[in-house]
Amino acid sequence: MSLDPLCFAKYTFPWGTGDLAQFNGPKLWQADILTSIGNHLQNPKTRFTPLRIAVSSGKGIGKSALIAMIVNWGMSTCEDCRVVITANTAKQLATKTSPEAQKWFRLAINSYWWDVRSESISSKLKDHAKLWRCDFIPWSENNPEAFAGLHNQGKRILVIFDEASAIANKIYETAEGFLTDSETEIIWLAFGNPTINTGAFHECFGKQKHRWLTKQIDSRTVEGANQEQSNQWVADYGEDSDFVRIWVRGEFPRSGSFQFISSESVEKCRKYKAVGYEQLPRIIACDVARYGDDQTVIGLRQGRRFRILQKARGLDVVQVSNKLIEFITSEKPDAVVIDADGLGAGVFDTITHRGFARHLYEFHGNGTPDNTGRYYNRRAEVWGLLRDTLDAGAELPDDPELAEQLTQVQYGYSNDQKIQLEKKESMKLRGYASPDIGDAFAMTFAVTILAQAPEAKEYQDRLIGVGVGWHGQPGGWMR
Repeated sequence: MSLDPLCFAKYTFPWGTGDLAQFNGPKLWQADILTSIGNHLQNPKTRFTPLRIAVSSGKGIGKSALIAMIVNWGMSTCEDCRVVITANTAKQLATKTSPEAQKWFRLAINSYWWDVRSESISSKLKDHAKLWRCDFIPWSENNPEAFAGLHNQGKRILVIFDEASAIANKIYETAEGFLTDSETEIIWLAFGNPTINTGAFHECFGKQKHRWLTKQIDSRTVEGANQEQSNQWVADYGEDSDFVRIWVRGEFPRSGSFQFISSESVEKCRKYKAVGYEQLPRIIACDVARYGDDQTVIGLRQGRRFRILQKARGLDVVQVSNKLIEFITSEKPDAVVIDADGLGAGVFDTITHRGFARHLYEFHGNGTPDNTGRYYNRRAEVWGLLRDTLDAGAELPDDPELAEQLTQVQYGYSNDQKIQLEKKESMKLRGYASPDIGDAFAMTFAVTILAQAPEAKEYQDRLIGVGVGWHGQPGGWMR
């Protein structure tokens, strides 16, 4: 089986039972890749020349499972085989790639051969542990040398890039050094969703295509993939949208980047200090958690300064309402915006019935935007206003969680070419949390409050109470 990874995979894992009860062997596309490796090794003319395979695919086709099968075959059928695996982020490597490999090694018929850990898988033979192993290594563009130095003369080397589209060009250049050993079986695999149309992974399918065996896989053609989700994305975004091209069809986008808010803008705002905001309207917004992993967030924006007042998980409608009333009482906002879809409707009703309806506004993400020519829905519009404000300069709390949420939201265009943000469910499928803090921040732009002259505010306070602002028409100084 040393030269036949497909035969190895069929024999080694308990197909049809336990975790694999619904499968009688590798999926067709997985079997195709395993066969390609076998054909390369079985040919004396190609066996000791590096084999490079790049797979661009839609979401949920079983890439991590195939990686695990290949690693197990590579190590099980070649003494002192060396394997290095990296991924687009350390988080992806630690939470997706490594756990999947560990699972398949434990399922294998020879599981007792291996010392399986989160950062490595190695032989239990003490005199082979340092040589016969797989290492999960995060990459650093600033220190690519840390990823270098893999040699295994006369034996076997596997280099695997998971979510390869986001791995820097320097790491691809460094990996070229792994391909120089003579009389050695060398296999370099790059798997990923084709998220950007530049970079080394894209070049595998372009100007470097003569060096790579390439496959592009539509997730709708893969048995066991979530066809319902794929069809929903097609209905939401359109068959030829860049979103569907990336996450369903496995094709590179026409546009270069789908990050809605730039990392540079967010990093600038984490250091920005707003001035002159003290007399401006105070707007509170609340994004109410819908699921167990999500969190309820209450935030306050005053001019170009945003603060997080509360982040919490597991609160019910009454508890969220009580928290909001506390902040309404202490912060005396000029407007309170509540995401009134789902559980938020109960929060809105509770606060209204308890006598705090003044300056309370419902927000509906799928509602009609003010700018119907540019945005698909209201959520996309308020995020657009948020992006414009960050680009111009605003003070953010130095919160890594907020920074990640703001920069991980992607966008595309609807069938009628309007800006459309990806859904929270889509972000979770990509491995990212729901952007609850970002949504709370964005909702502060859902209302327009006109700043008052000091004399007018003092006069109004005497008439109707401190903390009451004037609700202006669109076109005010700051939403």
